[in-house]
This record gives sequence, structure tokens and C-alpha cells, in this order.
Amino acid sequence: MLTVEKLSKRLGPFTIRDVSFEVNEGEYFVLLGASGVGKTVLLEMIAGLMRPDSGHVFLDDREITKERMQKRRIGLVYQDQALFPHMSVSKNIAYGLRCQGLKRSQIRARVLELAKSVGAEELLNRNPETLSGGEAQRVALARTLATEPRCLLLDEPIASLDPASRWEVRTLLRDLNRRGQTILHVTHDYEEAISLASQIAVMENGTIVQIGNPETIFQKPTSEFVASFVGIKNFFRGTLERHERNGQLSEFIGPNGIRFSVLTESDPGPGCLIVRSQDIAISNERPRTSARNVFTGTVLDMIPAKLGVEVSVQMAVKVSALLTRDSVESLNLKLGKTIWVYFKASAARFVKG
Repeated sequence: MLTVEKLSKRLGPFTIRDVSFEVNEGEYFVLLGASGVGKTVLLEMIAGLMRPDSGHVFLDDREITKERMQKRRIGLVYQDQALFPHMSVSKNIAYGLRCQGLKRSQIRARVLELAKSVGAEELLNRNPETLSGGEAQRVALARTLATEPRCLLLDEPIASLDPASRWEVRTLLRDLNRRGQTILHVTHDYEEAISLASQIAVMENGTIVQIGNPETIFQKPTSEFVASFVGIKNFFRGTLERHERNGQLSEFIGPNGIRFSVLTESDPGPGCLIVRSQDIAISNERPRTSARNVFTGTVLDMIPAKLGVEVSVQMAVKVSALLTRDSVESLNLKLGKTIWVYFKASAARFVKG
């Protein structure tokens, strides 16, 4: 449906380089990256607010790279909503409808329909300055949806909202997508990406470094940067040194000479080993397990996390394990305590390079 093909743009010292991806009809596609990597510039080129230096944009197999934004059937909603302060909510939503030659009765009916679709029907007589952040974002969405965009572009639409409003707008966006609205959403928040996306593209320094569904991005990152950005704490640079006879079980030599067993089909050579915190277990005694990676270590720190407690352990390298609060209590973990750390070879992922 939306195809971005080798899009490039130089802005002073910063460059977007050969960005390509596809957003299928009905998909919720998230561009994930830190501030300053070019996500907003990319959206503005797709929307028609900025002309690329090279590359192409297609919508429904029709090239729109040089078309005026009014003809693209693409809607763009910014983080700050950009509502017209001198107009009521009703008139803000109706703004795009007035250009379509509709009768007043048709406009009124359509405004009410759009307001209901985003849960803003009780706000129609309000002025924008009286709205909360979440309410204003609902109105901005309704105003943009009035143009019936084939693809809805969202630039950090939740970033400035309070937690309650953030949850409400996420729910609304999921509902819009379930009703068939194709969405391309920019964010720097990987938890937001997980909760919304069917596909994710990770951006770094003006280019896309990995595309996949959330499970692939967060469980099988293809680079140290992606692993670090999506919150994976355990990644170690080193060398994959040998294969056993089956050609898959290999040994990875990491910092300070530590050796990890890893299941991989990669050829020997330099690279990065990645282990998710939730795949690392801790015990007070040497575990009776088939896990090939078993070490002793000392508890360095215990940090409360959203899903439990992040336990930092010093071995030859520092590792992070995510445990439940019950597990931390039953193990009687304390700073300085010596414990056993273990994980399976299948839990370790090797990324070459």
C-alpha cells in the first residue's frame, strides 16, 4: 500500500540515507528510534511537507513523491496536536470537510460521526485551550480522519501525555487500526512500539537497521545497537571460536576470557552475544540443569522493574537477570551474596560483525 523506496535527504550535517520499507494495508507500522535519527523528517517527506533529494514514495502503486500533500490522501498528526485555537472542537473537525463541497447538514453529521469514532462527542462545543492533552489528541485525530486518509502518519502522538491519557490514546489507536485504518507511527518508546505495532522498523543515524514484527525485533535483534536500544542489557563483544560436530553448538569467547555456549549456525568470527534478562536464572546452589552456561557470581544491585526485579550480578562480566519479586524473596538475595547464574545455549543469540 505505502512503499518508501531509497528515500534520502541531506539537512546540513545530518543525512537520511536510502530508507526503504513497505506498510501493508491495515498494518500498524512503527518507526522506532532515538530523538534526532530522522523519524520526523521521514514522515514529512512521506506527507509531502518536504521534498526528498532522491528516492520515491508510492501509495497504492501510484507514485506521489512530487505530488502536493493535499492530493496524497495521507494524514499527519503531530505530538502537539496543532489545533486551531480560535475554533471550537466541532469547527476544528469540520475544517477539512468544508473543502469537499458538502452541505452543512452533511458536515454536521460527519463531524458527529468522527467525534464518536474517537470518543470526543462530548467535546464538540469546547475550545481547544480547555482540553486535556488526551482530549486534544482525540480531536486532532478526528480532524485528520475527516480527510479519509489511506495512511495515517503519527509523530510521537503519545509522548507528551500523562499516563492515564497515554493509555486511553493507545487504546483508541489500536481500535482505529482494528477498524481498518493503516497507521505509520513514529516513537522513541520501545514499550509503546510493543503495545501497538504489527511491524517495527528501527532507525539509527538516518537509516533503518532492522525491520520485523515485535517478537523478532525484541527477541532476535540483529545488532548491538538494536539490542541496547530495545532494553536488552546483556550483550558482549567477542569471538565465536568453534563448532561441535553437529555444526550448531559453538563456543563464544567474551570479555575477560569468559566462555559461553551458544546454539548458532553462524560461521566462526567476531561478533556480539545477546542474552535477554528474562532468560537468565539464579539459584543459591549449583543447579541440576541441562543448561550449558553455569557460573558463580556476586549480587551487585537489585533494581525494581515494571515486571519484577532486575538483579545485577558480577561474574567475569556483569550480567542482568529479571526475576519476580517472589523469587528474590525466596532466594533471600542481598547485595554481596554469592549465587549461581545459568541459562541455556539456545537462549544466547550470536550476531556476527
